[in-house]
Amino acid sequence: MLRPVAHPARTPRTASYVPLIQREIERMIGTGELTGGTRINESTLALRLGISRGPVREACRALEQIGLLRSELNRGFFVREVSTKEALDLYDIRAGLFGTAGRLAAAIITTVQLRGLEELIAQMDAAIEAPDIATFYTLNNAFHGEVVVASDNDKLIELYPLLEAELHLFRRRGLVLPGSMRTSNDEHKAIFDALRQSDGTGAARLLERHILAGKARFLRTLEDDSATEARPGPLDPRHSRSKDR
Repeated sequence: MLRPVAHPARTPRTASYVPLIQREIERMIGTGELTGGTRINESTLALRLGISRGPVREACRALEQIGLLRSELNRGFFVREVSTKEALDLYDIRAGLFGTAGRLAAAIITTVQLRGLEELIAQMDAAIEAPDIATFYTLNNAFHGEVVVASDNDKLIELYPLLEAELHLFRRRGLVLPGSMRTSNDEHKAIFDALRQSDGTGAARLLERHILAGKARFLRTLEDDSATEARPGPLDPRHSRSKDR
């Protein structure tokens, strides 16, 4: 008599999709496909990914918990908007965190980890030449994440994703300025050299400066936006008055 074959218990397929959907939404926010205040269209996203709406909703709930999305009753999930004050505060916290990561990592980073950072830098150079800001942004995030992992500090590694999630909401702005990607990757190369030489003090200083330079680039985008808004357009009464004088 044949007996039915027993299959091992498996994780429901929908549950396995949630982390993938979460990363996709984070990517879309980071690359500017989804901007602050935008509603997440669960049906469209599910259709595009070829899945049901259930795991999309679960991914949105997870992103709400880490501060990337917000929900409204009977309206769904929206990309959270971050104030300038919140953004600047996050940069300052992140500068201290990365300085610590660099100091710790320099003493213990492995050859394999160094090769990984070097490869990311090379890929970012290629993205600059393309130019492909979306790819550069993703690789840039990976570089920072690998430095944190190399620190081998469990609490720092635990805190890092929470800070990075909120930064997706605005950090890409600083990379759209002319020359910003090249400048950023030059800073990565200097950080890499310090880590390779086991220079903890230098790595900490360079990483902190790197984050604060990103903060400065972000502030420049705010100034540029203000200048654009203040500049009279061809149909602006201020424009016609200045011509008549």
